[in-house]
Amino acid sequence: MAGLKYWIWLSECRGLTDRSRALLLDHFGSPEDIYYADEAEYALVEGLPKKQFELLADKSTDGADKILGDCQRLGLRILTMQDADYPARLRDIFEPPCLLYVKGALPAFDEEVAVAMVGTRSCTPYGTQSAEKIAYGLAKQGALVVSGAARGIDSAAHRGALRAGGVTVAVLGNGLDVVYPEENEFLYRDIAATGALLSEYPPGTAAEGWHFPIRNRIISGLCLATVVVEAPLERSGALITANTALEQGRDVFAVPGPIDASASRGCNRLIADGAGLVSDSWDILREYQAMYPHKILGERVELPHALGYQARTEQAEAKAAEAEAKAETAETLPVLDTSGDHGLTDDQLRLLRELAQGERQVDDLIELTQIPTRRVLSALTMLELDGYVAQSGGKRFSIQVELKE
Repeated sequence: MAGLKYWIWLSECRGLTDRSRALLLDHFGSPEDIYYADEAEYALVEGLPKKQFELLADKSTDGADKILGDCQRLGLRILTMQDADYPARLRDIFEPPCLLYVKGALPAFDEEVAVAMVGTRSCTPYGTQSAEKIAYGLAKQGALVVSGAARGIDSAAHRGALRAGGVTVAVLGNGLDVVYPEENEFLYRDIAATGALLSEYPPGTAAEGWHFPIRNRIISGLCLATVVVEAPLERSGALITANTALEQGRDVFAVPGPIDASASRGCNRLIADGAGLVSDSWDILREYQAMYPHKILGERVELPHALGYQARTEQAEAKAAEAEAKAETAETLPVLDTSGDHGLTDDQLRLLRELAQGERQVDDLIELTQIPTRRVLSALTMLELDGYVAQSGGKRFSIQVELKE
């Protein structure tokens, strides 16, 4: 634990680049030796500019001690570059993070067919459907899906992997205790329960816009390939990730879209420039089957029928309409027959019956059903993944099916 204090001190030294940290670690061997060195010793580090090593004059560890306490309180692990399970793929990039904060079980990335999935936050129903379908297939066939848990394509990719019962990892641009966007609170919990949340930012760090292009190098660095689902040409974080992947020597794939669709222009340009065209998960996995025959299962997997993105889109449109339009939409909801083999748990069925009476907040559902909080949250997550319920602002849930008893 004492040694971790110096790792945090080094990682939190403001203005110091990840490249400078790597040079210092190569020269001194450990953060503790860096901490106790003086300016004359720093000057001997080959390739380290003077303006960089002058930043190491601040020897205060108060901030590091606070972060250590926060991690212990929140149950977070600190993974350093010198730990045996720090991914070699990530260590080999030009500017690897010297440490990562981890919540959940970290997969053995160097042994996994890890695939990054990225795209625009302002995605279309086509993009959402494509991301869920491809991520479902990847996870079902044995791959590890990595994304950034952002609104839009990232969230759809995580949901698809979770629906397949697979492992997914989210690399965040904020502290692991900060949920961004707010509506992804339950998604965060499910990712951590089956895979892991990762961040190079300590607990309490807010989601700042400039964090995300920086964290993208980690998303691509952990993976064999990066898949871009939807991306405009202008100011696209997904295209930044694709370019970073190419710089790291990783493969890049893209999902094609209509030639006149602004959300697909970046993907179509990537394909024109040589990126692999993706229509399903096997277009990606067949490239790695020979290298990972024990990991990749089968050839093609289809996303099973579910309400999925269609129901969520209908709900969003209904909220924007007048009260009469909402009522009319509600009358045409798909029917769920609960008298036969519906595949629902008792908790899920009780929650659906309660939501059939009207929109409810999570706390209301807990009080009305008397189901323990953890079970309510878990059941709601699975219902949302299958499109049976939808979440709106204020953690309110509404039913997306008509129950037939």
